[in-house]
Amino acid sequence: MVGPVLAGVLGTLAPAFGYMPALGGAGLSLDAFGMLFDWPGITRASVLSVTTGLAATAISLLLVAVICAAWSGSTAFRVIERALSPLLSVPHAAAAFGLAFLIAPSGWVSRAISPWLSGWERPPDLLILQDPYGASLVAGLVVKEVPFLLLMTLAALSQVRTAQARDTAMALGYAPVTGWFKTVFPRVYAQIRLPVYAVLAFSMTVIDVAIILGPTTPPTLAVQILRWMNDPDLSLRFLASAAAVWQLLLVVGALLMWRLAESVVGRLGRRWVASGTRGGATRTIKAVSLAAALVSAGAVIFGLLGLVVWSVAGLWQFPELWPDGFSTRTWMRHGPGLGSIVEETVITASVATAAALLLTLACLEAEERHGLKPSTRALWLLYVPLIVPQIAFLTGLQTLAIFAGVDGNRSAVIAVHVIFVLPYVFLSLADPFRAWDARYGEVARALGASRDGVLWRVRLPMLLRPILTAAAVGFAVSIGQFLPTLLAGAGRVQTLTTEAVALASGGDRRVISVYALSQTAVALLPFAVALFVPAVVWRNRRGLRHG
Repeated sequence: MVGPVLAGVLGTLAPAFGYMPALGGAGLSLDAFGMLFDWPGITRASVLSVTTGLAATAISLLLVAVICAAWSGSTAFRVIERALSPLLSVPHAAAAFGLAFLIAPSGWVSRAISPWLSGWERPPDLLILQDPYGASLVAGLVVKEVPFLLLMTLAALSQVRTAQARDTAMALGYAPVTGWFKTVFPRVYAQIRLPVYAVLAFSMTVIDVAIILGPTTPPTLAVQILRWMNDPDLSLRFLASAAAVWQLLLVVGALLMWRLAESVVGRLGRRWVASGTRGGATRTIKAVSLAAALVSAGAVIFGLLGLVVWSVAGLWQFPELWPDGFSTRTWMRHGPGLGSIVEETVITASVATAAALLLTLACLEAEERHGLKPSTRALWLLYVPLIVPQIAFLTGLQTLAIFAGVDGNRSAVIAVHVIFVLPYVFLSLADPFRAWDARYGEVARALGASRDGVLWRVRLPMLLRPILTAAAVGFAVSIGQFLPTLLAGAGRVQTLTTEAVALASGGDRRVISVYALSQTAVALLPFAVALFVPAVVWRNRRGLRHG
């Protein structure tokens, strides 16, 4: 995991400091950084990247913590758990388009409230989408990062005695929410720190969501870097590389700020614990947290419903809540062209996921056979591609690939996708694989099975559902990769994600909806397979059917 990232960073540093012989840069200089800091929008773009990233991460973490504190162990919480997979599978771009169609001045929200606003016969003159402060961008990131952090938190909760700690705190007179934050949250946060860092780095450097929802004058720094990278003037590659290095420094600075905030909050938290405060507005917090969960999930669900309606809408004038008629004309017109793009998307995601799954299973089986116990520090290796900004090392990887003559094809895209798919597959499969009851293997060995026989004939069949779920997660991650596909494919490898984001500037909601829905359907399909295949294969073994 470190190798490609390190190579990419080095490939970015060289042109950033003026060394790129192919473009006439034969010596080291700081001219590119001088050009960068002379650019009028650098301050605004940098501030936008930092503030939107920190805000999205803080809001997402707070929502997840409050939801878990108020509802863990309840029936409502089990419903939330079941809704995670569908919410996680929705690509960022599709969720962003859906949210945009909801909150736009002519979106469903405005249409729904227009009857109660006298004289509101046309969309309000409000800058909601792509606002200069990045509020809509933060909202789009939050609705997607809350499910991810919640999934990571659920995995952490399974490793601590949540129920015992909560019951003990309540027996001592603590309110449920207060007791959870004092006894459970510190231990849980220690285990989800790396996912939080990954969310912060991603939120600061995301490109597809920022293109759809983010400001444009200037855009976030990552979007501006992509513009310079794609500019016909090749001399701007030096400027883009310098900006990518600056983006990396901003992410490092934000992570240090977050780490400092952890120390401050930790000290305040210890004082709060020592104070013995037991009360808490449990009912209010439960109501607020449930409302937040419903709004977050509803934004994705109703956003997708909005995409469905727009994809078949006929004439739809404001402030009408529904179109005057429905037509499949848009699907008929663009359907034939979707075939090759869907094929390219599925092949790329399938091969990348299969490679990541094989590597993950090999690593986990090696742990078992050789008695290895990876430390928490080893997880940093997995999180390196998630914490280091994509724009900071993919630009360098693209440069190196051009020199090696391996860019612009499917193989290059698949290789880069594996870098990002592998961490998610490993994190999804590691706990179920390690939690497997080794006594089944001992019985199989006593009956004469080899170690390979135990793996292929006992362990993997019993772990069918977790394996398929991990593969579905990896497939969805690959489907949603925009920048890796664009740079590694040199714009010549077309996937549903690259085409959907490219349509964002066109403004044709019907066409955008067709591509966004196709992207979502392809990402959802593996989750359906992961749900139904084990139920069919193990229909006569109830324990395995639900395992």
